[in-house]
Amino acid sequence: MINDIQQDAAERMAKSIEALKKSFTKIRTGRAHPSLLDQVMVSYYGSDTPLSQVANVTVDDSRTLAVTPWEKSLMQAIEKAIMSSDLGLNPVTNGNVIRVPLPMLTEERRRDLVKLVKAEAENGRVSIRSVRRDANAEIKDALKEKMASEDEAKTGEGKVQKLTDEYVKQVEKLLEEKEADLLSI
Repeated sequence: MINDIQQDAAERMAKSIEALKKSFTKIRTGRAHPSLLDQVMVSYYGSDTPLSQVANVTVDDSRTLAVTPWEKSLMQAIEKAIMSSDLGLNPVTNGNVIRVPLPMLTEERRRDLVKLVKAEAENGRVSIRSVRRDANAEIKDALKEKMASEDEAKTGEGKVQKLTDEYVKQVEKLLEEKEADLLSI
């Protein structure tokens, strides 16, 4: 019973880490990365479709993305979608390829992005602590229903706390890496 609770808590904490990593990839650093355009939606035959489903996005060089649409008729729609996104990018059409140059980040913008990254990391910590709270509540319920002894409950709570500490350290490590990435020129 207690082991099941711990395993469930570990899985949920791992999902929190994955969600944090995904949110970090959306925060732009100075380097080009195809995932920067993941949230861009293109109007494709009347419905909004993710850019990755209507075009191939590759890294041209460290500061430029190349978007190659699968249908030539989508060139203007893709260009318009990239311009209207909140990324602040200005695509340039070059024959069959749309090039998206990434502007240099100003020091002020870097500081703003660091604040955003720290807020995301705090959300990750909060979700991990929430999992810990839920797991401890389940352990207490098992104790009340006599499905676990008091010793098992104490041991279980200790292991859940160790899991929490381990995953919070992972959040801190991810935060440090992203912060260093943002502040490097």
